[in-house]
Amino acid sequence: MEKLIRSGSNTMKRDLLLFIGFSVLIMVAPQLFAGGYLMNVLVFVGINTMLAIALNLLLGYAGQISLGHAGFFGLGAYISGILTTTFSLNPWLAMPIAALAVGCLAGVIGFPILKLKGHYLAMASLGLGIIMYIVFNETVELTGGPSGLSGIPNMKLAGVSFDSDVKNYYLIWGFTLAVMLFSINLANSRVGRALRAVHDSEVAAQVLGVNARLLKVQIFALSAIISSLAGSLYAHTMTFISPASFGFNFSIELLTMVVIGGLGSIYGSFLGAALLTLLPEILRGANDYDIIIYGGLLVLMVMYMPGGLVRGIPDLFKKIFKPKGGADHA
Repeated sequence: MEKLIRSGSNTMKRDLLLFIGFSVLIMVAPQLFAGGYLMNVLVFVGINTMLAIALNLLLGYAGQISLGHAGFFGLGAYISGILTTTFSLNPWLAMPIAALAVGCLAGVIGFPILKLKGHYLAMASLGLGIIMYIVFNETVELTGGPSGLSGIPNMKLAGVSFDSDVKNYYLIWGFTLAVMLFSINLANSRVGRALRAVHDSEVAAQVLGVNARLLKVQIFALSAIISSLAGSLYAHTMTFISPASFGFNFSIELLTMVVIGGLGSIYGSFLGAALLTLLPEILRGANDYDIIIYGGLLVLMVMYMPGGLVRGIPDLFKKIFKPKGGADHA
């Protein structure tokens, strides 16, 4: 037992040191990339990292698949956007209201949906996402319908308006780093261990005293809240939203980010989000071949890095720098 506690303490210390180093790199990045288009892309990397972490907590840790997380993302964006444009509410107040509303909705929906397993759960969550997408399109008076909702105000803090790429970068990544730190602590806590137990075997977890059903609903609601926060930040950064940004395709893209980055890894969520956000931009110069190259790279990664980037990259370095004859000595 002592060894287990010591091991958990060492893991937490390592994760915190890694987080501090990562945070420093994120904070100095704008000094390395002086504004421009790349800064705008890095803002989206931050938003997608939040969304990938939200889905990874549900899928990677609790083992519950969702194909409708783009719906929660969109719901947070629309609630925050409507509250600030139609009702002139302060964005800093609209954001937590949106998160609370989305979290409550996810909690209510989670109880019946999370009784399902496997592809049945995937189809139910897909249906939920499609319903939200239809609502965004059809409630024209509230959402603007297919034409979208414009005039959403930028966030302001102490008289400073977040109306430039660099300011938005620090705003988005401030929230993203907070979500990462919270998720790292959660993963290393008793709740995190309970989630992994539910992932491995719900029956075994229940035998050990874990209320698996309640825990699944709670992590589903938490995942939706984080997605809603990302949606609110997206709305107030872009100042315009439309249903096209929250469709089924984006749910699949989020799922791909989590799988490519590495299931059950917070930093894997960042790697997956960074790769799938930056790669399409890098391949824009490939003209009509960009989709083929993009798809081919993803297929190769799934084949040769089944554990995701977070495990595949260290394994690759080990193979490259492995001393010759090491296997013989072993």
